[in-house]
Amino acid sequence: MDCWIGVVQEPSRRLVRLAGRLSVAQVPELLNACTETLQLQIELADLVSADAAGIEALQRLRDRGASLVGAPGYLQMKLDSPAVDAAAAPPPKAGPRRVR
Repeated sequence: MDCWIGVVQEPSRRLVRLAGRLSVAQVPELLNACTETLQLQIELADLVSADAAGIEALQRLRDRGASLVGAPGYLQMKLDSPAVDAAAAPPPKAGPRRVR
């Protein structure tokens, strides 16, 4: 299952619910659903997984003031970890070399 994005506009806030697997393909739709609102709450209880682009999008939304609620433990750990820019990440260290 891909990601389902549901939006409920209430008088004082917008509630965005995510279910399934959030991937780079759904990030534009998510960002579009989260624009032009003062109070934003994103419900993550039914989110099964998220790739790096999905996690980064959620982190950006949180940094802009969105409230992320109901995240399963493993997703919360990813959300709480620092964002990693693949271009800025150091190259992997080489393992031990055998000398003959």
